[in-house]
Amino acid sequence: MGKKHITGSEPIYDARRLGLPRMLILGLQHMFAMFGATVLVPILVQGYGLPLSIQTTLFFAGIGTLFFHVCTKMKVPAFLGSSFAYLGGFAAVAALDTGKYAGMDPAVKLQYACGGIVVAGLLYVILAAIIKLVGVKRVMRFLPPVVTGPIIILIGLNLAPSAVTNASSCWWLAILSIAVIVVCNIWGRGMIKIIPILLGVVVPYLVAVIASAMGATALNAAGEVVPLMDFSSVAASRILGFQPFITDFGGSIAKFDVTSILVMAPIAIAAMMEHIGDMSAISATVGQNFIQDPGLHRTLIGDGIATSLAGLFGGPANTTYGENTGVLVLSRVYDPKVVRLAALYAVILSFSPAFAALVNSIPTAIIGGVSFILYGMISAIGVRNVVENRVDFTNSRNLIIAAVILVCGLGFSSGITFSIGEAHVTLTNLAIAAIAGIALNAILPGKDYEFGADVTEGRSGDFGRY
Repeated sequence: MGKKHITGSEPIYDARRLGLPRMLILGLQHMFAMFGATVLVPILVQGYGLPLSIQTTLFFAGIGTLFFHVCTKMKVPAFLGSSFAYLGGFAAVAALDTGKYAGMDPAVKLQYACGGIVVAGLLYVILAAIIKLVGVKRVMRFLPPVVTGPIIILIGLNLAPSAVTNASSCWWLAILSIAVIVVCNIWGRGMIKIIPILLGVVVPYLVAVIASAMGATALNAAGEVVPLMDFSSVAASRILGFQPFITDFGGSIAKFDVTSILVMAPIAIAAMMEHIGDMSAISATVGQNFIQDPGLHRTLIGDGIATSLAGLFGGPANTTYGENTGVLVLSRVYDPKVVRLAALYAVILSFSPAFAALVNSIPTAIIGGVSFILYGMISAIGVRNVVENRVDFTNSRNLIIAAVILVCGLGFSSGITFSIGEAHVTLTNLAIAAIAGIALNAILPGKDYEFGADVTEGRSGDFGRY
């Protein structure tokens, strides 16, 4: 007998017994769960000055999810949405202004950033191949939580200033967004508790529409007073239309450069750890060990190739979504078919420029308010990674590794730029921190971490033991 749900229902592994109408609604619920965070990534990247397309993002979230399900033998009920881990990389590429990047058009910079994402996705495939050859335990000894935890913490801390900048355009609207998210997440029930990020955008957006009609204003990046809402792009957009990678293929396809690769690719280390944590969480929720069957190598290949495919055509990196794991917990419907329905919905919505323009009309202050929570949550996930895996900071070896990672990540705020021949290569602070942490973990004696693939219920990041 499985554990009883609060309604007394048993887990459902075949949604067909519920009937097609309920299956369609369950798929819609999964789409709502992933939607707010998935479309927020291109909105935030656009705030950095890079024209990442909402349509392209939705399209490759759906296609990437379907490909992931094929790779994992249709067994794993996971949704692949936009990864927030790479936001720091996008911001770093947008800020590059040396060598070939000096005066470069933002659209071209985006192509180079996406080239780095293609390589990052291929790192998943390389790790998957190594895991298949030598076993997961040997590989994970080089990437223990004492390394990955502080790196994930740094990703959130590095993004924090942009949250404050965006929120400062209209503080009352940003605070409203934060309040809605907190109330929904802490006191919400049912579906409301599952989609706090989406509600944190929708509710303040409706308030902003009313306030704008009454003459409310905001500050733009130059500090000038502007109307709170601008619907001109929505009015000019068509209801249906192709994604930019179809209409402007040459202007969307990824480009490759050593600097952008070194900015984006190392982030894959943290993203892969997030992937392993999500697989553990989904396994614990469903009661099946997906790390063993279909295997961690298969889930990594699915996630990695989906990421490379998205990057190749101008989209952001993909990652398995914890929001959809929350839906699994709530609904007790564990059938991957309902997740594939959500993927189909995402692909369909990606063919509407008017929908993308409507999303793009969201005031910067709302994005800032949501970012306050999301960026902090990224760092909190890193803390959770350290706590759940019982990293012993009374051990001076672990303390030194974490200390060096944090100082490198915060101290080298502008990175390090050097020349190799005629090429200018920039190592970002996150890349420097990752390299330092992995090297110290490999060199310093006293390594006492042992990775374990066993999933312990209630401990989403239970990777092993110290």
